[in-house]
Amino acid sequence: MSFHTQQHTMLKQNLAQKQMQKLSPQQIQLMRLLQIPAATLEQRIKEELEANPALDEGPEKEDEFSADAQADEDAKEEDYELDDYLREYMEDDPASYNLRQNGQTTEEEEKAIPIAVRETFHEFLEKQLGLLKFPGKREKAIAEYIIGNIGDDGYLHRSPQAIVDDLLFAQNIQATEEEVEYWLQQIQRFEPPGIGARNLRECLAIQLRHKLEREDLPDERRKKLETALKIVEKAFDNFSNKRFNQVKTRLQLSDQELKDAMEEILQLNPKPASAFSAGGSQPTEYVVPDFFVLNRDGNLELMLNNLNMPDLRINSHYQNMLREYHNRARKKQTNKKDKEAIMFIKQKIDNARWFIDAIRQRYDTMQRIMQAIIQYQKNYFLSGDEMQLRPMILKDIADITGLDISTVSRVANSKYVQTEFGTKKLKDFFSEGMTTTEGEEVSTREIKNALKELIENEDKRKPLSDEKLMKLLRQKGYDIARRTVAKYREQMNIPVARLRKEL
Repeated sequence: MSFHTQQHTMLKQNLAQKQMQKLSPQQIQLMRLLQIPAATLEQRIKEELEANPALDEGPEKEDEFSADAQADEDAKEEDYELDDYLREYMEDDPASYNLRQNGQTTEEEEKAIPIAVRETFHEFLEKQLGLLKFPGKREKAIAEYIIGNIGDDGYLHRSPQAIVDDLLFAQNIQATEEEVEYWLQQIQRFEPPGIGARNLRECLAIQLRHKLEREDLPDERRKKLETALKIVEKAFDNFSNKRFNQVKTRLQLSDQELKDAMEEILQLNPKPASAFSAGGSQPTEYVVPDFFVLNRDGNLELMLNNLNMPDLRINSHYQNMLREYHNRARKKQTNKKDKEAIMFIKQKIDNARWFIDAIRQRYDTMQRIMQAIIQYQKNYFLSGDEMQLRPMILKDIADITGLDISTVSRVANSKYVQTEFGTKKLKDFFSEGMTTTEGEEVSTREIKNALKELIENEDKRKPLSDEKLMKLLRQKGYDIARRTVAKYREQMNIPVARLRKEL
């Protein structure tokens, strides 16, 4: 290879390296904090306090470490990098962040999962797993891996063969499909019924078998359940597609037997994990709002949930050690061991300052975004009328706040705001918009509500087709296409007309 070719290659490599973007520790801290819920922010702060001795809680002590700031500007030591850090630290005022401004709870927190949960769905399954008897650790690891692949909807999203491969490559466990099937069947006996199914047919069959295991069932009820199970196992495709005559012919059922079995099937839960969060014997999940919006005689006041949040500051003992080292360094009384110790302190204080600054930025970011949403949807927050919600997308709030769309998305996703009209998901305030035949701009939420109302009031013996729904919506002033009707209907988990038909 010639010199010019080598030089050209090196130049291209250098250019590629310069285009790489590196996030600062503070940016990383902020992104992480923007993704945790209000319910877990306090715990996150406690973890940081335990992990970093340079971070402390309690009110800031005034003028604790500013006395030698001016003298530090004239200091000349051998370790200029470290001394520059000390000078910057003392002049910058060790960041202290009071989570209760002026003693009020106008503070912030947020995230992705805004619900405080005493016990998660998977923890609930793992607790039941502890009741099984395993020949050894290997079998338990197989069962645990199966549970880890059960989604939040309660379904198993990996095939037995895929689980066998995963176990071999990820945990070096050799298993067979038969073993996976065996332990899956044990898990499918867990509460709530239907857990671990691989499709809807299997989910319903598991629930029906679960009901049939009761010894105190009246004979008449048992017969209905047995017929329902037979339909699910042997004629589910015809049944789910409303081909009732074919179901009756194949299984030799009367109209009444089919109707009785259908009533049993319709009582089953197609999403078994929803039973966990819905209550019953399982631990109840409860929403912890991230924001509070109060109406003070027409003036909307925003408060951020900040219960039990400590004030944060740099630990005074670490401050004193830095000051002592600074004084000794000026007198050239430091050695290598001192410098190693002070570098450790420097790292801990840096981490503490980054965390405190990230908490402050989190507060400011949350405040700006929620304030912008209140400003944009002011009519709703004053009236509580969902018809007053304006079409609003992430970019609208990003433009108002000057923040990146991804930042707005992080805050809006799965956060809750408590209003006088109830606690609402923040992301529910975001929706696309369209113009009515009268030229008025409305949100897709309003159109979906109108669509849902039409379907709820339809004659279930003759459900409305998407074409008919489109015409009825247009009569109401919503100029909408049939394919858009279908899209909105699917987003609301409403089946097509033939599947909404009832006998």
